[in-house]
Amino acid sequence: MDVMGDKVTLFETGRFVQASDPEEPSGPEVLGGETREEAGTAADEVAEEARRRLDAEAGDVEAMSVLGAMLLRRGDLDGAEPHLRAATAAGDRAAANNLGVLLHQRGYAEEAAGWWRIAAVAGSAAAAHALGRHHRERGDEPAAEYWLRQSAEQGHVLGAYALADLLEHRADAGAERWMRVAAERGHREAAYRLARALDRRAAQDQDGDNGAGGAQEAEQWYRQAAARGHRRAALHLGAILEKRGELKEAGRWYLTSAKDGEARAACALGFLLRDAGDTESAAVWWLRAAQDGDGNAANALGALHAERGETQTAERWYRAAMDAGDVNGAYNLGLLCAEQGRTPQAEQWYRRAAYAGHREAANALAILLLQGGDTTGAEPWFSKAAEAGSVDAAFNLGILYAGRDLETEALRWYERAAAAGHTEAALQVGIARLRAGDEQEAERHLRCAAGGGSAEAAYRLATVLDARRPPPPEHELGESAVHEKTECEEWYERAADQGHRRAQVRVGMLAAARGDVVEAARWYRTAAEAGSRNGAFNLGLLLAREGSEPEAAVWWTRAADAGHGRAALRLALVYARRGELAEGQRWADRAVALGPAEVAERAARLRDALREELSA
Repeated sequence: MDVMGDKVTLFETGRFVQASDPEEPSGPEVLGGETREEAGTAADEVAEEARRRLDAEAGDVEAMSVLGAMLLRRGDLDGAEPHLRAATAAGDRAAANNLGVLLHQRGYAEEAAGWWRIAAVAGSAAAAHALGRHHRERGDEPAAEYWLRQSAEQGHVLGAYALADLLEHRADAGAERWMRVAAERGHREAAYRLARALDRRAAQDQDGDNGAGGAQEAEQWYRQAAARGHRRAALHLGAILEKRGELKEAGRWYLTSAKDGEARAACALGFLLRDAGDTESAAVWWLRAAQDGDGNAANALGALHAERGETQTAERWYRAAMDAGDVNGAYNLGLLCAEQGRTPQAEQWYRRAAYAGHREAANALAILLLQGGDTTGAEPWFSKAAEAGSVDAAFNLGILYAGRDLETEALRWYERAAAAGHTEAALQVGIARLRAGDEQEAERHLRCAAGGGSAEAAYRLATVLDARRPPPPEHELGESAVHEKTECEEWYERAADQGHRRAQVRVGMLAAARGDVVEAARWYRTAAEAGSRNGAFNLGLLLAREGSEPEAAVWWTRAADAGHGRAALRLALVYARRGELAEGQRWADRAVALGPAEVAERAARLRDALREELSA
C-alpha cells in the first residue's frame, strides 16, 4: 500500500488545507503551516528544522509533530518516529495519523491501523481515508465503507474517490455522486472515470437528448483530467476531437498523451500524421508505440514496409504485432504470404487468426480453400465469418449456395449482406425480387446498390423505371415534344458513365430519339469500342443515315463478327447493292445462322435471290 493520509496542513483549530495535487499518494500531516515550497530554499528548510527541533526539545507538542512530519517526508523514519510518538502521546491527531503512515511504511500494518483509528476518531479525515483503505485491502468492505464515508463527508478528496471506487465495485448507484465530488475537487483519475461512465451511458442512448448531453459532459471531464496530466484522458479527448474533425487539437492531445508514455496515443498520432501525408513522422510514433507493446502500431509499421516492398521487415513487424496479442498480425501475415504466392503459409496464418476469432481471416481462409477446389472445407469458414459479422463472408455464402442452385439459402445470405450495406449483395437481392415479380422490393434494393456505386444496379433500376414511364407526348404536327430528362435516363447515364455498355447503348438511343445525333453517336461509339455489338450496330445505322455507309459497314462488320444477326443482314444488303453478290451471299448465310427468326427469314430470302442471280 502507498503512503496513506493526506498532504495537508493542520492548524491548532483543526482546519485542513488541501495540498496542491490531491491525487498524489497520501503523505504526512504537518503542524504549523509551512510546506517545502513555502520554505523556498534548502537553507530556509534547515533553519526551519533547527527551530522546530529546539522547540520540540523544549516540549512544544506542535513542534514535535511538525518535525516528525518533516523527517517522515524526507524518508528519515528512525528520526521521525520518536517525535511522532511523543506528539501522539500528547494528543496530537496529525501526529497519530503520521505515525500510522510511518508504521505502514515499516510493514506494521495492524499497528498503523490502530493509530489511524485514534486519529480518525479524533476527526482526521486523512486518517479515516487511510483506515478505510486498510480495511478494504483486507476484504472488510463494510468497515472500509464506514471510514471512507467519514473521510469523504469531511471533504477529503481522496476519501471521496476511494469511496466512489468501492461503491462502483459493488455497482452501487451512489458511486457516481462521490466520483463527481472527487472530480469537482480536482482529482484527475476521478474526472477520467466519471468521463468514461458518462461516455458509456451516452453511447447506449445515442438517439436521445441524454446521449448528446452526456457526451458533451464526458468531453468536459476528459478535458479537465487531461489538463491535469492524465494521459488516458488525453487519449480519449484526442479521439473525440478527431472524430469531430478537429484534427489539429486532436493531434496536440495525442502528442501530450504519447509523450507521457501512452502507446495507444502514439499509435493514433501516427495515423493522424499518415493521413496528413507525413509518413516519416508517422513511422517514428508507430515505432515508439510498437516498442512499448502496441500491436496496432506494429501492424501499421508492417503495412508501411509492405507498401515499400520491404517484405521481410513487414513480416517482422506483423510477427511483433502477433506477439503483442494482436490477432491482426497473423491475418496480415496471411495477406502478405498470399500476395507472394506462398499459399500454404498464407493458409497457416489465416487459420491461426481465424481460430482466434478473426472474422476476415476466416473469410480469407474460406476463399483460399474455395480457390483450391475445397468447397466442403470453405463453407464452414464462410459460415463462421458471416455469423461473426463479416459482410463479405455473408455475400460469399450467397454465391456458394447460388452455385449449388440453392436459391432460397443464397437469397437469405444475400439479404443479410445487403442489410449490412453490401452493394453487390443488394444487386443480387434486387435481381431475385425482379424474377419473383416483387417490383417494389426489387426497386428498393436496386436503389441501394446503385447508390453504392453498382453500374449494373443503376442500369437495372433504369430499366424498371423505363418500363413504367408513359410514351412521350406528341405535338400537333406529329413531332415529339422536347422533354426534360427523366429519372430513368439519369440512372442510365450514371451506369453509362461507369462503363456499362448496355447503358451506353440505351443512352445513345434516348439521345437519338431526342434528335441529338452527336450525343447518340458519342455513346454508341463508346459502347462499340468497349466491345458492344449493339453499340457497333446502332452506330452503323446512325452513320448510314448520315450518308457514311462505308464507315457504317466497318461497324456492322465488327458487330456481325461478334454475333449480331441484324448487322450481318445489313452487310448482305450493302454488298448486294454494290453488286458484290458472292460477298452478299456469304453475309446472308451468316445472318441466317445468327438469327433471330425474323432476321433469319429475311436473310434466307435474300440469300436465295443472290444465289439465283449468281447462277443465272
